[in-house]
Amino acid sequence: MAKATPENRQHPLQAPAAGERVVIVGTGETAAIAFEYFRHDTPHEIVAFSAETAFISSEVYYDRPVVPLEVLSEFYPAARNRTFVAVSFVGLNRVRRRLYETVRAAGFQCISYVSSQAAVTSDVTIGENTFVQEHVALESGARVGDNVFLGSGTCVGYHSVIEADCYASAHATIGDFCTVGRGSFVGAGSCVADRCSVAEDCIIGAGAVILKDTVTRQVYLGNPARPLGRDSFESFGVTGR
Repeated sequence: MAKATPENRQHPLQAPAAGERVVIVGTGETAAIAFEYFRHDTPHEIVAFSAETAFISSEVYYDRPVVPLEVLSEFYPAARNRTFVAVSFVGLNRVRRRLYETVRAAGFQCISYVSSQAAVTSDVTIGENTFVQEHVALESGARVGDNVFLGSGTCVGYHSVIEADCYASAHATIGDFCTVGRGSFVGAGSCVADRCSVAEDCIIGAGAVILKDTVTRQVYLGNPARPLGRDSFESFGVTGR
């Protein structure tokens, strides 16, 4: 049996074979964070930023042009450029989902980023437009969907699933054989116990400890966590699915 080495333990996304030309969709704080990570920890070239016309306040961001999303493919054709949608959990991840679906419908492929300082086994499945920060641990058999953000220090346990459009803040812990449902927000320092499921569109507050399955569209706080009886859509200002 071959001896394990740092090289053959790496996930393929931690060592891209070649750099891509990338347009970051977003011009806010999350886009700035993505720019720095891509620039210093990948071979990719950030060629431009993009946003919907109504949200463009400057023609330049980080010395790159800002192109209206509505005409992005005219300036940066999908055949030669990739995109990354860098938007936070605003609208319970709905804005990021909408922009991701917009660029995919325009023919763009979205790249994902996995920090070189994350611990990710090679059998972990990671979808498109997903961002994995430093010191994240993704254990064997874990599956991470499209359009997911995992903050630094987050741990996703053995054979657990993070569905599409989720956001986990720093040092969240997802135990073994868990599921985090689509669109959910998992707060900093929170914990989901082994074999528990977080339903779709839940908000798990900072430091909350989930010891049993949650209910869709609820807000949970405390240790052990309990629902507050508040609709997560109202808490995040979601007006539609």
